[in-house]
Amino acid sequence: MRYPAWKYLLILVVLVVSTLYALPSLYPDEPAVQISGAKAGTQIDQSIVQKAEQILKSEKIASHDNSFTNNAALLRVDSSEAQLKAKDALRRGLGDDYVVALNLAPTTPEWLQKIGAKPMKLGLDLRGGVHFLLEVDMDKAIAQRMETSAADLRRQLRDSKLKFNSLSLSNNAITMQFANNDDRSAVMDFLRRSGNEYTQQAIATDSGSTLRLTYTDVRKQEIESYAVNQNLTTLRNRINELGVAEALVQTQGSNRIVVELPGVQDTAEAKRVLGRTANLEFRLVSDLNDQYIDPYTGQVKGSLPPGTEAFAYESLDSGRQLLLNRNRILTGERVQNASSGFSQDTGGAEVNITLDSAGGKLMSEATRTSVGKRMAVLFIENKQKISYVQDPQTGAQTEVRTPYTESVVINAATIQAVLGSQFRITGLSSPQEASELALMLRAGALAAPMYFVEERVIGPSLGQENIDKGVLSTQIGFLLVAIWMVVFFRLFGLIANFALVINLAMILTIMSWIGASLTLPGIAGIVITIGMAVDANVLICERIREEMKWGASPKQAIVAGYDRAYNTILDSNLTTFLVAFILFAIGTGPIKGFAVTLMIGIVCSMFTAITVTRAIVQLIYGKKRNLHKLSI
Repeated sequence: MRYPAWKYLLILVVLVVSTLYALPSLYPDEPAVQISGAKAGTQIDQSIVQKAEQILKSEKIASHDNSFTNNAALLRVDSSEAQLKAKDALRRGLGDDYVVALNLAPTTPEWLQKIGAKPMKLGLDLRGGVHFLLEVDMDKAIAQRMETSAADLRRQLRDSKLKFNSLSLSNNAITMQFANNDDRSAVMDFLRRSGNEYTQQAIATDSGSTLRLTYTDVRKQEIESYAVNQNLTTLRNRINELGVAEALVQTQGSNRIVVELPGVQDTAEAKRVLGRTANLEFRLVSDLNDQYIDPYTGQVKGSLPPGTEAFAYESLDSGRQLLLNRNRILTGERVQNASSGFSQDTGGAEVNITLDSAGGKLMSEATRTSVGKRMAVLFIENKQKISYVQDPQTGAQTEVRTPYTESVVINAATIQAVLGSQFRITGLSSPQEASELALMLRAGALAAPMYFVEERVIGPSLGQENIDKGVLSTQIGFLLVAIWMVVFFRLFGLIANFALVINLAMILTIMSWIGASLTLPGIAGIVITIGMAVDANVLICERIREEMKWGASPKQAIVAGYDRAYNTILDSNLTTFLVAFILFAIGTGPIKGFAVTLMIGIVCSMFTAITVTRAIVQLIYGKKRNLHKLSI
């Protein structure tokens, strides 16, 4: 009976690490309110914490252990009711420059946090989480698609050499002016052959022939359905980028999306990233920019020339403007991949862009004839301004949300050569802003703006009583198994029970490391793992008994018991692991939670049931020379 020293060392390291990193799960989180900047580059300092404390004090809301970390302020409160009141009070008092979000603050001791130990995340059914209800702006979805259609229609008519005097867009309708009815009829025939997505209305006016185009009802439904589905996909991608496990994202009605996030550590970041409807447009700077922009004030002089638009340059507060051509080269929808980094030339933050094949072709065509000109990157963001109106009779305050759009030219550089599908964007104010912009572009553009309609903390969906029963059943099962092992296998059963405790600690540690959320099906996976781990030790103990009945010495029986039971244990665990892997691959939601826990438990039980118990048995019986009996 010899056992290598490195295995003892491995077991000791696993035991210490598992114990340390499983401890945070014993410390429950408490309700809190988090304050962060509305933009990624906004800095939060101690003065914001002090201002927030004064606001809560004026509303008679108690807070404690308030902290400022990672450019965010966290104020802890006593209950979920106080949390909701604090959120409303802080949002009114701080204004639109800050995001106030519900959160759960950890109570893990500082010395555990310093070594990176964190509690295991619990699913919505066990702990609850944050619930967001977002509404898709269908009118804006139609308007955005109509803008694209107007630009495409202008290009198609010119490529087909069809004559028209002007093409304008207003109130989700395209109005075209023609010199005569023949030109109008030719365009109407062309549109019918091209797909007939418009309702055509021929109008006779004093200025000549006019054609008014609006989307058909079928086309509107297609656009609205696409907007909801695209936003749903984009939200899921953004949640994956945030690293939230077991999140729920689904539609509600025809224009709303429900997002439920369990175990989120930074709900302010989640709220900012999920609801941010940001997009990019690439446009050429107008050749008339120097003529119409005052060199001293940076503002437009007089009225804008036709075919141009003026936007804020570098920031909304800079006071400078830039004149851009109305026609867009392409938008952020053509972005295939995006990553943030630092410019080798200036050292500032940048975003490296990779376009799809169609986007690369559009960029190449646009820049081929524009070398030497300036191309601007226009950052467009749809937001909501929240104001409160007080009822003069009841005195109750009603929240009013007003949507608005912010458009800023973040970069305008001279085109040095023909661009393709890869290039970079510079001029960003901070690495955080570059990282967030890259995340949103990588996750995909929202097809239409979305606004937060509701935000609340949700309790466990199963009810506390059911949760307590589930935990109690696990404890009773563990206790009965432990008693049974000690009664039937004595000291070897006690060793198996000790290994079982290490097994549970390893499961908690690994699940907290990988960020997996524990759900009630996951608890079922742990219960099955307990049974399988004990089953392995039962096989070993019975094999040892059989060897001793056949005349083997105690030490020979121990060696033979572990060696000959190993193949059986491996086969049974391997087949169960394969089944769990298949469940994880094709399952969703609770099935995945069960499968993940079961796979982790199987791997841990193979280690504890064989290696750990063998080492303990070796320590007890290995050095005894005159060994005639085993406590089994």
